[in-house]
Amino acid sequence: MVKMSGAQALIEALKQQKVDVIFGLPGGAVLPIYDTIYVSDIRHILVKHEQCAAHMADGYARASGRVGVCMATSGPGATNLVTGIANAYMDSIPIVAITGQVPKPMIGKDGFQEADIIGITTPITKYNFQPKHTEEIPKVIAEAFYLASTGRPGPVVIDVPRDVQSEVVEVKFPSKVEIRGYKPKYDPHPIQVKKAAEMLAQAERPMILAGGGVIISGASQELQSIAELLLAPVSTSLMGKGAFPENHPLSLGMLGMHGLVESNKLVLEADVLLVVGLRFSDRTTGKVEEFCPEAKIIHIDIDTAEIGKNAKVDLPIVADAKKTLSAIYEQLVQKVTKKKSSPWLDRVKQLREQVKNQSKTGERYLKPATILRELRKILPEDAIVTTEVGQNQMWAAQHFKVYKPRTFLSSGGLGTMGFGFPAALGAKVAKPNFPIVDIAGDGSFIMTEQDLATSVLEKIPVTVIIMNNHMLGMVAQWQRMFYGRRYSATDLNGVPDFVKLTEAYGAHGVRVGDIKEFSEAVRKAIKSDVTTVIDVPISPEENVLPMVPAGKGLKEMIWET
Repeated sequence: MVKMSGAQALIEALKQQKVDVIFGLPGGAVLPIYDTIYVSDIRHILVKHEQCAAHMADGYARASGRVGVCMATSGPGATNLVTGIANAYMDSIPIVAITGQVPKPMIGKDGFQEADIIGITTPITKYNFQPKHTEEIPKVIAEAFYLASTGRPGPVVIDVPRDVQSEVVEVKFPSKVEIRGYKPKYDPHPIQVKKAAEMLAQAERPMILAGGGVIISGASQELQSIAELLLAPVSTSLMGKGAFPENHPLSLGMLGMHGLVESNKLVLEADVLLVVGLRFSDRTTGKVEEFCPEAKIIHIDIDTAEIGKNAKVDLPIVADAKKTLSAIYEQLVQKVTKKKSSPWLDRVKQLREQVKNQSKTGERYLKPATILRELRKILPEDAIVTTEVGQNQMWAAQHFKVYKPRTFLSSGGLGTMGFGFPAALGAKVAKPNFPIVDIAGDGSFIMTEQDLATSVLEKIPVTVIIMNNHMLGMVAQWQRMFYGRRYSATDLNGVPDFVKLTEAYGAHGVRVGDIKEFSEAVRKAIKSDVTTVIDVPISPEENVLPMVPAGKGLKEMIWET
């Protein structure tokens, strides 16, 4: 037992969880905690908006695999975290968000800067806590980190009343964590593993669909071993990008609404589909009733709630992806003779050639692709790319090949504009020796550009590439394709001037006019000790294609216009 204040207990508990950085913004309801941070060795990064604190913690977690931590005061500070918390929840990212709260006697009385953050965040967290007694804090912190990082990861909120932070009592730090009723299932059932191996061994046209769960579990090598043994092509969801190297002959790239043509076509021809760590979101499957109606589907996921939620599957396995794929591979090597070719692989090659020969090659169509392919040539394989949300995100998903897990960070489920830049800053804090690049659009970057100040003052240099079409590009594309080109509230009119804006913050801004200037700017930027924003003008008429219209099946993909 040690006598200390609630704030001291909180910081000590964070240190025991090996927390080395907190992203946050102080206010009255967290002053005792910030006073303790002042004399601690935990780094605090002062953001310019609390939403960015949550996105930075998110980017830190995605890049490192560790729990990210953010902090805000009560009321508007806490509610400003909500978008970032929801973003982490939708993408299964482990963050712990610590918020201040009014003193216990004031709770429920609409005091100054009071908000029921427990009620607000209940639907968008894995769990949340509000310790009412100071001695609870060490146990709450330990449980929060355990919940955030185990099973299917996710965000946890800890809402700490101000008087609980100030009170001095004797506290005890737990040596282990056990939560009644919470026991994530990691080991697959051997009978289900045997059935999966038999189905895959007998398949003539096997295919693998990898989601973010493969990356979370660290199962990429096991996935690749099965793919190579079966000669099974591999598609990924947006969140699964990086789970399988996209320069591998079996890689088909991303599947779904803006998936690659060969990926969307071949998945409908598969006879057995191995789906790993993926929740069958509408953006991946299109109209789910028309998704692979002839294929037998094996679904591996650690979350029981995802089994049968969106799609009917033939063989569910509730377990950890890495352990399950390893067990399936051990069975498969006894049943399958490794070969160098197959009729199914010939079909994959045939369709690839067909797509290549029929693709547009005009400069107007290829410009974003050209930018992103050039970027891939420049960046090392382990560079980390984040994206904003919109056309820029989908172009990146289509044309920027990713070779390693945790090197492509994007807002999937929530589709949060403004995510990419603060996520890049968080990733840079986690991986300071790696180049970090945010692929952005002008509309999305505007939403969190104020944290250029954070990047400069905290010395967190990243590179931002703005594909600038002076439009809310994805919305404008829908208006162009489905609303008779009626551009309602999507023209940004070229404001602001991103070079001047960037330089006002003390960062470096540059506008490029051709691919050579772009290449030179990127090479210089990734070596710079200050954030660089590269403004790349593109046509407002550029579309992201292929595209599956909302509510349609993958077979109704629009390939070209």
